[in-house]
Amino acid sequence: MSDTIIYAMYDDDDKVVNAAKKLVKEGVHVNEVFSPMPIHGIDDVIGVRHTRLGIAAFLYGLTGLMLATLGMKYFMIDDWPMNIGGKPNFSYLENLPAFIPITFEFTVLCAAHGMSITYLLRNKTLPGMPAQNPDPRTTDDRFVMEIRQSENGQFSSDQLHAMIQSTDIVEIDEKQTK
Repeated sequence: MSDTIIYAMYDDDDKVVNAAKKLVKEGVHVNEVFSPMPIHGIDDVIGVRHTRLGIAAFLYGLTGLMLATLGMKYFMIDDWPMNIGGKPNFSYLENLPAFIPITFEFTVLCAAHGMSITYLLRNKTLPGMPAQNPDPRTTDDRFVMEIRQSENGQFSSDQLHAMIQSTDIVEIDEKQTK
């Protein structure tokens, strides 16, 4: 089944936000907004759910904490115990204050790298992945709103075009998908 996708292009972030508010108020479902920078408030307007990236970051940090703790216990207590500065080398708990900085740093390292990789995978923006950008100008100075005909079945294509034309639009494009 084919679907018609309408791309409405704007030249200012305020114009795209106002257009999205107007279209959503009229009952149009806006699928996506492509922009060269984050537009604050657009997620709430078009109904984008909040991400669970914070939960993933906590889990990556917890993994880093456990790896750091297990690694330091193995390296500094079990495998190669060393008497550094008169600290006892037979107990992890007695050496715990010396291990706090590396534990914190490794936790942050794992959380940051895990979040970055998860973000890139989720958005399909790792190198080598095909781009989902409808127009290359959205990386420079244009804002594109994507509206799918299949998600707005209550409106005809002409009605959608008329509603979009009533906003401060710069350009409109329509594509068929398979």
